[in-house]
Amino acid sequence: MASGPIMLAPMCLVENKNQQMSVNQRALKILYKISQPVVVVAIVGVYHTGKSYLMNCLAREKLGFSLGSTVQSETKGIWMWCVPHPSKHDHTLVLLDTEGLGDVEKGDSKNDSLIFALSVLLSSTLVYNSMSTINNDALEKLHYVTELTELIRAKASPTRGGKDSSEFVSFFPDFIWTVRDFTLELKLDGHPITEDEYLENALKLIPGVNPKAKNSNIPRECIRNYFPKRKCFVFDRPTKETELLAKLETILESQLDPKFREQSDKFCDYIFNHSKTKMLREGVKVTGNRLGTLVVTYVDTINKGAVPCLENAVTILSELENSAAVQKAADHYSEQMAQRVRFPTDSLQELLDLHAACEREATAIFMERSFKDNKRVFQMKLMETIKSKKESFLMQNEEASVKYCQYVLDQLTMPLMESFSEGIFSVSGGHKNYRRAKERIEQRYWEVPGKGVKAKEIFQHFLRSQVSIEKSILQADEALSQSEKAIAEERARKEEAEKEQECLKQKYQEQQQKKKAKNRSLQENKDQLKKKLDSETKAALIEMQRTLQHQLNKFLEEELRKESDETEVEINRLRNVIEKTKKNKGSWISQALDTFAEEAMSILSAPALLIRKSLHALSSLFK
Repeated sequence: MASGPIMLAPMCLVENKNQQMSVNQRALKILYKISQPVVVVAIVGVYHTGKSYLMNCLAREKLGFSLGSTVQSETKGIWMWCVPHPSKHDHTLVLLDTEGLGDVEKGDSKNDSLIFALSVLLSSTLVYNSMSTINNDALEKLHYVTELTELIRAKASPTRGGKDSSEFVSFFPDFIWTVRDFTLELKLDGHPITEDEYLENALKLIPGVNPKAKNSNIPRECIRNYFPKRKCFVFDRPTKETELLAKLETILESQLDPKFREQSDKFCDYIFNHSKTKMLREGVKVTGNRLGTLVVTYVDTINKGAVPCLENAVTILSELENSAAVQKAADHYSEQMAQRVRFPTDSLQELLDLHAACEREATAIFMERSFKDNKRVFQMKLMETIKSKKESFLMQNEEASVKYCQYVLDQLTMPLMESFSEGIFSVSGGHKNYRRAKERIEQRYWEVPGKGVKAKEIFQHFLRSQVSIEKSILQADEALSQSEKAIAEERARKEEAEKEQECLKQKYQEQQQKKKAKNRSLQENKDQLKKKLDSETKAALIEMQRTLQHQLNKFLEEELRKESDETEVEINRLRNVIEKTKKNKGSWISQALDTFAEEAMSILSAPALLIRKSLHALSSLFK
């Protein structure tokens, strides 16, 4: 696991003592060091049903999660094991083993419900482990799924009726039911069936309107509604020798039943190849450090007696992640500029080109790491930060140029100033000799490379300092007539004016270059923002279409039942949202870009007219 520490053994992630949950800081530090996306597999179920053994299989280790061989539940709270993903090499596999549900020592069913809800919120694949068969009794033991509407919120402001369970499908994990010590034949009406068909048959609603049928259908409906992607695996007994069951972690593979080994391998292969990356809504991948923040947020919420809310958790996470993204991008800009710039640069444009390249990279880093920056607050902060850093680099460049140019001039003018002090030019023909000496200095000065952006300005300062000296030499030169001296003075003034004009021209060109750089910076930010908005819109559409498909399937199943009217309303709502999103996609992105442009202009301080023309030209493409 290149992007995080290797865990040699599991560690408690969420401790559960005295009806209070707490996050283990050591485990949290491990998660915070994992920058890779994570596949999170959590297992829940009644205690002593072999949950920990399956987790050890997924870790490809015999020893790891503790296997209970007594009447007491071994696992308390939620234990974590982060291991390299065997098939997704750029991912980390996070295994979560939970304390057994229904432990008589706890005597608190609410505790079990919270552990179950927390497992749902944290995982991308939820494994429910039970014994013998999937019957009505087994489904009743899974009553925790019926309580999820009271234990989880999708949005901070619930939808009509106070429930938003229709949105659970957009972020709930895939569901796998593992049945241990399975002794039945996989047949239905005399015909062979698959494990998945066995599960779906068990989840069929019981016909009838009597209270018993209705109560029996509640867990079935919840599983079907909340977990559209379902899978089932059945396992024989690990061994027919009872005394070996208590020490599965120490016996040889050859002592296990061959069919059980085959079933275990099949289960692991499916997890390794089909379990999805943990995602938030709108296609945001969860990394190890993001998972750590989610754990803390959910546990803190539960401890306050409140209901964990995905929207609130994502808001907290986005603010932390976006702040970190700004810092990461700004650091990258500083590091790359420091590596690439050699002060002083030959021209301002050279430095501005380096700035543009580094800013482009920094913005891409921010875009990759940030999410839910709906008001572009953090992008604006990054732009402002980079602008400040750019100004600092510009100043350093000028200071380096001034320092070097002054050094060169000091070396070149030393003989000239010594000659003047010694009165060498205070003779007949001295002005002519002085002019020759000054021309040689100018020639040699411009031959020296690497003087930077202040070369003309510094030389102009030197020329100004020589005006009074040249005038005194000119007036003392007896070889020149008064008219020749007047001509010489006029020529000197004309040359000085030309040099001043060259300096002013250079300053104007640099101002224009800076304006173009600001426009280019804004355009680059807009281009990358448009790309991100487009990607987010596509992800949102895919999410809505998946939810719509689930609601359509639900409607087809319920069309003869009263609930179908409510489902039909939800289907029509989703269809309208999708069509509206598709129809207004361009104008929405255009509006977002225009709003972004108006705010960004105040940061970059570029001429409003020039920028508006370029931005409105781009935004018009989406109208």
